[in-house]
Amino acid sequence: MTPDQKMPAGPVAREIHARLMAALDPLALDVIDDSAHHAGHAGHDPRGESHFTVRITSAAFIGQSRLARQRAVNTALATLLKERVHALAIIARSPEETRSS
Repeated sequence: MTPDQKMPAGPVAREIHARLMAALDPLALDVIDDSAHHAGHAGHDPRGESHFTVRITSAAFIGQSRLARQRAVNTALATLLKERVHALAIIARSPEETRSS
């Protein structure tokens, strides 16, 4: 793990982190559990860890459209999205986009 990657606390967040590390070899990765903001809303899982934001920077995204990047993340997390994660916000950038922002 590099300094630009923080290990998330919960087991689902850690699994998201591990799958994205393996699939996309990111330079930076943040997995943020937003579930507490959705307590009592539709799709909220009483076990927690149902809503996430992923911020990821990867060379794999160079030349890819925003849609292609989101599909790559969704593919890496497919079974989690089917079985455990209700909502996922994705901020996916190439290294160049991260440097210029």
